Amino acid sequence: MDNLLSEGINLMVFGMGFVFVFLTLLVFSTAGMSKVVGKFFPEAPPQPKAKAAPAVAAANNNDELVAVMTAAVHKYRS
Repeated sequence: MDNLLSEGINLMVFGMGFVFVFLTLLVFSTAGMSKVVGKFFPEAPPQPKAKAAPAVAAANNNDELVAVMTAAVHKYRS
């Protein structure tokens, strides 16, 4: 019984150690690849966005929108 328990703990330690080492190597290799790609292929600077036209149509429908929302809230509460 004692031998089986020690082998189980041994297998657990080796398994968890292997996973820890693999994930650590994965993190470092991903960070290294990110630096290499960023060095050889830098991102283009963002282009300034054109100013959007003011929403005139939305201002005209505000009264109707308020009425619809009020009716919906009233219907929901009753």
